Amino acid sequence: MATESRDLVVVITHGIDHELSSAGMVIALGGMTAGLKVSIFLTSSGVDIVRRGASDTTHVKPLEPLADMLRDFVARGGTLWACTPCVKSRGYAQEQLIEGVVIAGSSVMHELIKRGAATLSF
Repeated sequence: MATESRDLVVVITHGIDHELSSAGMVIALGGMTAGLKVSIFLTSSGVDIVRRGASDTTHVKPLEPLADMLRDFVARGGTLWACTPCVKSRGYAQEQLIEGVVIAGSSVMHELIKRGAATLSF
């Protein structure tokens, strides 16, 4: 019997100044390792972690540096969304965000939830 991949949406609301952004990344990467198809929806100050250079300042030991976890997540095929109004309210433009980030409204996340995706929030 073929197994189908399950979706996990991790919502990260904390930025570079809070350890929960790193905790959320660890959980997202763990989900990928467990075989889940993982998407991250960044909202509120969570969008700050994908501004170019910003995550370079965050390292919650003994975890990997936040910038390394973000690169690993994107390289492993994770979907990384940044909330449109949150990005706009901070004056960020697409070119100011790390490669692989898609600016999107919450409807992208809701579509996965309607299809049965599990959710976790940090």
